[in-house]
Amino acid sequence: MNRTRTRRSSESRQSEIVDSVLKLAAEHSPGSLTTQAIADAVGVTQAAIFRHFPNKQAILLATIGWVEEHLLSALEAAAKEAGTPLDALRRVFFAHVGFVLAMPGVPRLIFNELQQAPDSPVKNGVRRLLERYRRLVSGLLVAAAASGEVDATLDTGAAATLFIGTVQGLVMQSMLADNIAAMRTAAEQVFPIFLRGIRGQA
Repeated sequence: MNRTRTRRSSESRQSEIVDSVLKLAAEHSPGSLTTQAIADAVGVTQAAIFRHFPNKQAILLATIGWVEEHLLSALEAAAKEAGTPLDALRRVFFAHVGFVLAMPGVPRLIFNELQQAPDSPVKNGVRRLLERYRRLVSGLLVAAAASGEVDATLDTGAAATLFIGTVQGLVMQSMLADNIAAMRTAAEQVFPIFLRGIRGQA
């Protein structure tokens, strides 16, 4: 029973550390994030941080794992609520926008990791997240083409790249403008253009 309480306590502390990383990433450059800053944000000593994670990379890997789990869950849940594949694409698009608005530290952390030159478990975690996202969107595009909602000759792979790139572009522009809240309005203007492109003659 003591072991169970200890495990739960450790999991709770790890979640708290991950949450602090995302909050810090929203306010500061993720590249300059230190374990001491994380410890200060959590309200513990740096030594206490290392009782739960062996190093900074392990913390970042756990954080990317959290993002993968929660973002993909949000996108999949949004897709399941839809009545058609095209409606699912719309819901996924705006679910992603909503996720970024609620967690602005996420894209800052991901963009920072993708800029790092060498491969690492963290960078590979980001790649895995993006690949799962691409498969979800590609599947919806294939279903939309099969149902006649979009052009049957649509290159679904290219369309999936455009879909994800559109969201990423909106994120980048809102970050450059230091106005993440403006992303929703921009998304509402951009998504209909994406739809017109993939519908073609459908």
